[in-house]
Amino acid sequence: MEEVADEANWRPADRVHSFNSASRRSDSAQIIPITSATASPTSDHLDANYDINNVTSANWGGGGELNPQDAWLPLTESRKGNAFSASFHLLCSGIGVQALLLPVAFATLGWPWGTICLSLAFTWQLYTIWLLVRLHESDSGIRYSRYLDLAMTAFGQKLGKVLALVPVMYLSAGTCVQLIIIGGGTIRLFIRTVCRDGSTCNPKSLTGAECFLVFMCMAIAVAQFPNLNSMAWISFIGTATAVVYCTLVWGLSIGKGRINNVSYDPPAMESNMDRFGGIMNAIGIICLAFRGHNVILEIQGTLPTNPKFPTYKTMWRGVTISYALIAICLLPVAIAGFCTYGNKVPSSNGGLLIAIWQFHAHDISKVLLGLIYILVIVHCLSTFQIYAMVMFDKLESSYTTKKNKRCARWLRTALRVFFGGVTFFAAVTFPFMGSLASLIGGVALPLTYG
Repeated sequence: MEEVADEANWRPADRVHSFNSASRRSDSAQIIPITSATASPTSDHLDANYDINNVTSANWGGGGELNPQDAWLPLTESRKGNAFSASFHLLCSGIGVQALLLPVAFATLGWPWGTICLSLAFTWQLYTIWLLVRLHESDSGIRYSRYLDLAMTAFGQKLGKVLALVPVMYLSAGTCVQLIIIGGGTIRLFIRTVCRDGSTCNPKSLTGAECFLVFMCMAIAVAQFPNLNSMAWISFIGTATAVVYCTLVWGLSIGKGRINNVSYDPPAMESNMDRFGGIMNAIGIICLAFRGHNVILEIQGTLPTNPKFPTYKTMWRGVTISYALIAICLLPVAIAGFCTYGNKVPSSNGGLLIAIWQFHAHDISKVLLGLIYILVIVHCLSTFQIYAMVMFDKLESSYTTKKNKRCARWLRTALRVFFGGVTFFAAVTFPFMGSLASLIGGVALPLTYG
């Protein structure tokens, strides 16, 4: 991070430069102080005697950007967030259906190693998030509101793109595809539950692809919010639904008691290589459970800043709140799920959702099961928005860079519909992607824990 450290030592006068030089450093780095018509410290006002410590929130100004692209793009279009909105985004993106696969990892690793790996992963995740939060904004005032920006500054433009561009885009788009698969599959489970007896409706009225299409249409309809900060309430709804269904799932698992002939021994393997593959698969599931690393800087980019109260203070408060709740939700799901189902927990999409359907569908009311499925669907819709916003931002950035103007509303809508179509095609083509949790977690390891 030598270049980041060098920027921290710049004097205020050194960072007064033209828009072109700012663009060469990063297309999306915000350089503060930002311009304003009300006595804000713009390049016309700054000189060698300018004292940055005398700037207050009253004369700091707002709204303008030395790099206009930040004011045009959905990730940084609005910087009016706070600790609560950041917490909602972090919780919605960091907790979810992937936690329901944790008992599968415990089935392979066993109680001791499963608990140790989960605890180490959570601790290391929290530490690396602290590093990212502190690196978001340098003392010189440059904000790195995208993971790619920070990578390009640290490693240079060419190497930074090679190391970060593909993983970031792969993880964001891949998560959206996985959410379509899980959300669409849950819609199908909901229909089967409601139409269980077949008297009022046909439980096979919609195919898997049609359920994917229904989910994708709902997701793109919700995705018409202009920017990430405007979706704080969507993230709040997603957070609430995730906490509730995680609690219901592990509560039902404990309430129904252990299934018959439950075993906590690792599944029998034919060879040591199969055993090794199972362990790597379990570690990959744990890696996937702690997702959201690739949107930390993007979420922090929605927060306002001034010299006396940098964004890391607000962001770290949000991280502390959100990851305390994440730990409270994930640990009981892993422990209660493995305690109830042992090594019989299904390893397919949904994990504990499928286990509840297989073992308890006959003795749990349709209303309660249907409620759990609705909560999962709503949470998947909410989480889709956060990860898709990274892709929307990239698509719009390509346009604004070439045209040097903001995307028209119709074009913004068209780009989001296009992305929805691509992810739907991928979900239909690779419906087994949700089962590749370990592969996705392994490929995303540098972003999740780096």
